[in-house]
Order: sequence, then structure tokens, then C-alpha cells
Amino acid sequence: MGQNPQITGQLRPIDLARRHGLSTQAVRNYEEAGILPAAARTAAGYRVYTPLHAGALRAFLALLPGHGHQTAAAVMRAVNGHAVDEAFRLIDETHAQLLDDRRTLRAVEQALRDLTPVPPPEPGGTFVGPLAAKLGIRPATLRKWEKAGLVHPRRDPRTGYRVYDEAAVRDARLAHQLRRGGYLLEQIAPLIAQVRAAGGLEPLEAALHDWHSRLSARGRALLQGAAALEAHLSERD
Repeated sequence: MGQNPQITGQLRPIDLARRHGLSTQAVRNYEEAGILPAAARTAAGYRVYTPLHAGALRAFLALLPGHGHQTAAAVMRAVNGHAVDEAFRLIDETHAQLLDDRRTLRAVEQALRDLTPVPPPEPGGTFVGPLAAKLGIRPATLRKWEKAGLVHPRRDPRTGYRVYDEAAVRDARLAHQLRRGGYLLEQIAPLIAQVRAAGGLEPLEAALHDWHSRLSARGRALLQGAAALEAHLSERD
């Protein structure tokens, strides 16, 4: 009679799959993608996994929420290829991105706090010259911001002149505040997009709260992923 694989420490694909709510095909796909170490084979060609494979799968699934599939998979391939320093570099990149996202959020919040009330534009909008004068910048700067996608004035159908409505004035003011804070145009563009997506400054408060929550959740997910990966590395050692 053959030995029970659970007693010998051997695991079948179905054993790994059931523990994590996966299909056996998903487990095989992970192995083929290099996320799991290569499995040994029986004489009949069946895959045989071990607790080390189970630990690798736990680490990968724990890394997913914080790093995303592409980076989590790259981390595990590096670990399985004995390139642990490369795995650490990939992890550092995700942490650096999270820190950059936090700085971006703070920049948006600071810019919104620093916005001073100004009279609304004239009915129908305002032209580039008067708006530039109100902001204390050159008209060419506004045109540069438009080219970078920061502001979207409409064109007067009769004259072809740029006309800035209330939303465009808001975007120009926010861009001006962020530029004063030292931010580059390519850094400002996604922030302006956040304001537009929220429908203005007032609804943005809820979006900012959600943004905070998502960053906190990602930070915690990174901690959980790191703990699972450390456990797997210790098991390998």
C-alpha cells in the first residue's frame, strides 16, 4: 500500500488548491510562470509538491494585494531563482511608489487648503489675458498648461479665442498653486484629473478620504506580504 502523501510531506496540486480556494489549473499555472518552484514528478508524471511550495504560494498570495500581480510574480520568480536581492529591490520600488503617492496626496490637500477665494468668471467665461492677470502669470504660461492637459478652455466659435469657464478657472488656480509648491507639470496632471473626476473641489473631500484609506490599506498589505515572504525565506534557509 502506498504512503499517505500528507504523512510523507508530499502534496498534490489539489492539496494546495483547496487550502487557498484555487483551482488545480491555477496552481499549475503558477508553477509554469515561475511563481512556485518546479515540482518533482512521480514515475507516472504527476506533480509532487512539498511544504516549501505551499509556503511559496502563501507568500505570493500575500504579496498580491500590496504589489499587484506583475510585481508579486516577479518577486517570487527572483526568490525561486536565488536572486533574493532582486526580490528586495522590487519590493523597495513598491514602497517608494507608495511613499510618492502619499506625497502626492499631501500636495493636493495642501493646494486645496491654500486656494484663496476669487470672484467667479464673467458669465460665459473669461479670456486668457484677464485670467493670467488674476493669477499673476503670463498668458503663455496658461497656454503651456493647456498643452500639458492641465486646463481645458473652450474656443469662442466666433473669434476662436480661448474662454475659461468656472471649471477651467478652478483647474488653472490649482495648477498655479501646485507649481508654486515646486511640482512639475507631469506631476500636476494626474492631480487635476482627480479633481475633475470628483466633479469639483467640494466632492473631492470624500475622494481624498477614500484615497487616504486606500493608501493605508496598501501599506498594511505590504506589511502582511513582507511577513509571509520572510516566513517563506526562513523556511527555505
